[in-house]
Amino acid sequence: MIPVASGGVDETATGRPRFRRWVTGCVALVVLLATAPTLWERWVAAPALRDPATVPATPVALVFGARVDGDAPTAFLAGRLDQAIRLLHAGKVRSILVSGNNDGHGYDEPGVMRAYLLAHGVPAARITVDEAGFTTWDTCVRARQVFGVRRATLVTQTFHVARAVTLCRAAGVTGYGVGVDSASVGLGSTVWGYFREYFAADKALWTVMTTRAA
Repeated sequence: MIPVASGGVDETATGRPRFRRWVTGCVALVVLLATAPTLWERWVAAPALRDPATVPATPVALVFGARVDGDAPTAFLAGRLDQAIRLLHAGKVRSILVSGNNDGHGYDEPGVMRAYLLAHGVPAARITVDEAGFTTWDTCVRARQVFGVRRATLVTQTFHVARAVTLCRAAGVTGYGVGVDSASVGLGSTVWGYFREYFAADKALWTVMTTRAA
């Protein structure tokens, strides 16, 4: 007996393109949702990002802490401190507030930051220390609530500055961000910094949505 072709449509074959389109759509939606906090963060911060020459004068440079090696700042942190010193010498700020993690067990970011500034000629009277800046949000909230900062120049790495500006504005501090180029520190560290910020933006958005500074 010779089989007769049914002439029907192969449902498996037609279902595959539909399934691929569904998967592609789901992936695109996930990427969009994951990217949205970063886009939001940069949109909020964009009007306040400046270079050292054009940043408006403010009462204080707020320097965000970063890892230290014993009694010395890492290259990342030294770059932030050097930028704050230049802003002070240029008359863009009148004082420097350093904020970081002092865990009480020998690890002292703000203490190292203060010592670095003193060693580079910054008068002690121009330096204020915040020992409980455990996160970017903590630093911003404490700058406003503990130290009474309303306007500041925020000094940190370029990949971090948008988040710093966004969170400080949510905490009640009008901040102008001056980013520090970290290319000289190493490409790997810079790439890791941008990668980390991609996910940190999610936390920043959640913090702003669920927390209100008093």
